[in-house]
Amino acid sequence: MDTTGADNTGAEDLPRAVKLAWGLAEPGSRGPRRGLSIEKILDTAIEVADAEGAASLSMARLAKELGFTTMSLYRYVKSKDELIELITDRVVGPAPHIEPGTPWREALAQWATSEYEALMRHPWWLQLSLGGVPPTGPNNIGWLEVGLGCLADTPLPKPLRFQVVLNTSLYVIGRARFAADFAAASATVSPEYVAALDYSVLLPRLLDPAKFPHLIGAVTDGAFDTDPDVDWDDADFAFALGLLLDGVEKLIDAHR
Repeated sequence: MDTTGADNTGAEDLPRAVKLAWGLAEPGSRGPRRGLSIEKILDTAIEVADAEGAASLSMARLAKELGFTTMSLYRYVKSKDELIELITDRVVGPAPHIEPGTPWREALAQWATSEYEALMRHPWWLQLSLGGVPPTGPNNIGWLEVGLGCLADTPLPKPLRFQVVLNTSLYVIGRARFAADFAAASATVSPEYVAALDYSVLLPRLLDPAKFPHLIGAVTDGAFDTDPDVDWDDADFAFALGLLLDGVEKLIDAHR
């Protein structure tokens, strides 16, 4: 990460993972230098997790894949926790380009959809614990900058812009986590079992219309009918995102 022009005063007090992510620290001087780097370690870790899942992420497994000893890796990444923190930034990749002049609503929708697609390319990432630590790597900070830029031409105060972007991202992460969990669970059960849990069939058999009139009414009016030609994950994501943006639009109008 190019930090040219940044004020790095006091960088020595930053957590080591932050310094590594921003290029403010170098790995230990001992150990193999040829063919091994932080970037190579992280990219290989992502490849392993893509193939085998988040549970496969261990220093020993990674060392085997790279063809080095586990101790060699520890000279670059001091712990699995540090590895996960660095992966958390690298896996999302660079922030999307939003064409200057794009209306705020379209821009923020592009931003949110890009984040959703980035997360769903590596659904195992959604199983990792962030440990309550806010993301601080250059990619995540770049996403935040672009998100805030989507609202730059609105009359919202800058703190409110930050809250909008943050909560839009939380929606994206929550929706992606649900979609990934649902896909993983569906892959382990038979189509017959999934069909048996179809609300449009199951609920009328279980529920007394007198006690559950609203649910039965929703079923009767086709709330759970599906079109095989529609990607319902994408459709539901876009629908809920639209509701969120409706609320942001009202907030913006209130500040005009």
